[in-house]
Amino acid sequence: MTHLFISDLHLSPDRPATLDCLLDFLAGPAREAERLYILGDLFDSWIGDDDDTPFNCRVIAGLRALTDAGVGCDLMHGNRDFLLGRLFRRETGCRMLRDPTLITLAGEPTLLMHGDLLCTDDLAYQRFRRRVRNPLVQRLFLFKSLDGRRALAADYRHRSRAAMAEKSAEIMDVNQDAVADYLRRFGARHLIHGHTHRPRDHEITLGDRQAHRSVLAEWTEQGGEVLAHRNGVWQREPITPT
Repeated sequence: MTHLFISDLHLSPDRPATLDCLLDFLAGPAREAERLYILGDLFDSWIGDDDDTPFNCRVIAGLRALTDAGVGCDLMHGNRDFLLGRLFRRETGCRMLRDPTLITLAGEPTLLMHGDLLCTDDLAYQRFRRRVRNPLVQRLFLFKSLDGRRALAADYRHRSRAAMAEKSAEIMDVNQDAVADYLRRFGARHLIHGHTHRPRDHEITLGDRQAHRSVLAEWTEQGGEVLAHRNGVWQREPITPT
């Protein structure tokens, strides 16, 4: 029984090698798994399911081939692709996960998150997140033309890069109290998330019990990483371009 976890691919036409790496992974190693979990930011930007560019169609076709092969694929919204909707689910065969979602692997309660909810010290971002996740705001955005949405998305990416350049590394990382709170709230022993682009495994003491936190790696044009769970054993495996 193999379960695979990835996040933060930030797929974009500007980085074609990252897509090629993903498609090779979906057609190869991912086929040996029972289930693939993509924990947010599959795309660097998603402006609506009606944006049927050739690039997006290649991603959809790759995911559809995986699910048609019998591999389950669970997808969580990230802070860049929270507009992935019903048409995308139907075309890919993926199942959307709530953030957070609790699963059980080998008897261990495991909490899955994108990770941005844990960055509670970044107050400006949390305000922005609440605003753009409002269904009314999303509907108004989707009423705009594709060109209008592309322009707004490009402006958001520009503003986001500028804002991140002014923030300290500590503010953009997770808050440890928030991590402990989510683990306690869901009764989880293991937390898996992405978003921060700081891949590492952390041990956490919660009163009289131990828990651990696995941070997933960002994918680039040089490759990526998958966190694999096989028969009760966790390991990180590199994904390199062919």
